[in-house]
Amino acid sequence: MPNKTIYVSEGDLKLYDRAQELAGGNLSAAISKALRRYVDMEDGRREGFDEITVRVGPQAKRKVRFTGVMLGTWGNTTTVINVYRSRSGKFVVHTWRAPDWSSRDADGKPGGWRSWLGIGDFSWVGSTGDSTLDVVDTVDELREKLPPELFELVSAAARQPVVEDLDI
Repeated sequence: MPNKTIYVSEGDLKLYDRAQELAGGNLSAAISKALRRYVDMEDGRREGFDEITVRVGPQAKRKVRFTGVMLGTWGNTTTVINVYRSRSGKFVVHTWRAPDWSSRDADGKPGGWRSWLGIGDFSWVGSTGDSTLDVVDTVDELREKLPPELFELVSAAARQPVVEDLDI
C-alpha cells in the first residue's frame, strides 16, 4: 500500500486527533473522505455549480445537500417552489408549504380577524408546514410539477449552459 507523509502544524494536531476519533481510529479514511468531498465540490464550482442545502420533511427539519444551479423560483403566500439543475443533469424541485392555521370560536364558527387580535375565546388548529424534494430526469417531467409560468422560465433556462466562457 502506498504511503504519503503529511506534515501537520502544532496548531492543527487537535483537529487531526478529533478527525481520527470521529473516523473510528482510521485517520487515513477521514482524510480521504474529506479530500473526496473537497475535490468534488471544487470541480463542481469550476463548472459553475454551487452547493445547495435545503430543508425537507414535516416542519422542514431535515437538511439535504446537493450540487446544482438554480433555474427559477415561484411563490405565493403559502408556497415557494425552487427549481435547480443538478451537476448530474437532473432537475430538482424543492417545494415549501407554509403552516396552515385556522381558528374557531366556542360555537365552531371561523375565528376571523378577532381571533388574530386575541379578542374573544377561540381555539386554534394548524399543520406544521412541510417541504418536499422531487428529482426528475427531463424538462418534460417538470411540466406536471410546476405552475405554467415557472415551467416556461425553467425550460428556457435549462437550454442555457451553466457557464459560458467568453474569449474576450
